[in-house]
Amino acid sequence: MDNVYKYFRRDVPTLRAVNLAVARGEFLFVTGPSGAGKSTLLQLIYRQHPVDSGRILFSGRDIARLSDRSIPFLRRNLGIVFQDFKIVPYWTVFENVAISLDIMNTNPKLVRSRVAETLERVGLSGRGGERVEHLSGGEQQRVAIGRAIIAEPALLLADEPTGNLDPALAIDILTLFEEINAAGATVIFATHDQSLLASSPHRLVVIEDGALIEASQGLRAWSRAPMSA
Repeated sequence: MDNVYKYFRRDVPTLRAVNLAVARGEFLFVTGPSGAGKSTLLQLIYRQHPVDSGRILFSGRDIARLSDRSIPFLRRNLGIVFQDFKIVPYWTVFENVAISLDIMNTNPKLVRSRVAETLERVGLSGRGGERVEHLSGGEQQRVAIGRAIIAEPALLLADEPTGNLDPALAIDILTLFEEINAAGATVIFATHDQSLLASSPHRLVVIEDGALIEASQGLRAWSRAPMSA
């Protein structure tokens, strides 16, 4: 991200002069108070919104300049996990996880194989036939993560993925993201949960009042500069 600005109000930037480099294979925490711009940062990367100025380079291409027709091809290289899961409750686990491969007209035999492998990775092996509305919150988030990783994206974006989970489940979900990262995916994980930040050594950046602050030494460095509520 090179000098990125995003305005939803003409006189107040939601993000201002954001400069950020994320290495291939890195795990990056993004934190800050509610409304600081964490979700907006991720939304710019997957082109939910265009930038107002600046550049966002992903694998050498400027996301900010992609045509609308090119956005689906960008998203095939991204996995996205949301706080509220965004899964279809009356579908089965299999159907929710398989959807991105189905959209790409993948061979059904390969879909079945990939779904089975993915469910094993996220701890839901053998549960593909269950309707997700009957699962716990933690299990539903695992379904959402499975859907996000089944196409083996280069970059996995997590927008407060543990926000609706209790602390023990939150640690389990963070551990799952770390395992996915260890397998090669780059992860950008947005959270305001200080217990998660304290439990892992990953690089940390803070968004406050739309500006990004590097806190490379983790939570201890951030905590020395208290943030506004």
